[in-house]
Amino acid sequence: MERGQKWRTFQWQKARNAAMPKAIPLMVVKMHVARARALGLDYPTYAAVRKATGRDVMGLLFSSNALRVVRMEAPQMPVGREGKLAALEGAQKLALVHRPLSPTLVAAANPVLDATAAAPKFTDSWGEMRAHLGEVITAQGLLRDQVLIIGDTALERDWTGAARAAGYLEAGRYFS
Repeated sequence: MERGQKWRTFQWQKARNAAMPKAIPLMVVKMHVARARALGLDYPTYAAVRKATGRDVMGLLFSSNALRVVRMEAPQMPVGREGKLAALEGAQKLALVHRPLSPTLVAAANPVLDATAAAPKFTDSWGEMRAHLGEVITAQGLLRDQVLIIGDTALERDWTGAARAAGYLEAGRYFS
């Protein structure tokens, strides 16, 4: 740790708490509830992400595991998951595809996705994973902390820290 980091962190938190109103106006809460619904999220999850980052969620990054895309012959997600993504409004739908699946085939079989890319390899270092995820996110014109990662495994949970993303949500919770 560098000198004074604890003090700066304390001062930053104190200033942020002083700047934040104690109660959110009802109209703002209604707008946030509507935005959460448009993203397919529950309000507490959306509010927690919004509070942690100070930004709106502009992209959802799914793993191929979360989308249940597992077969190379027919890399199409189940109808229920496709329907949920089709109803999603106001955010990009990105997918990271685990090998041996091909991002190109997954994109062709699932036109509801805005972009697909290869997932980081299991053997990638933290720095390589961070660089890869950053490239995928910024290539879509998004900031890292505007993207919520939705996955199914502990490895995919680690993507959140590596990418400096807005947060992580388990696929079962998102698609329930």
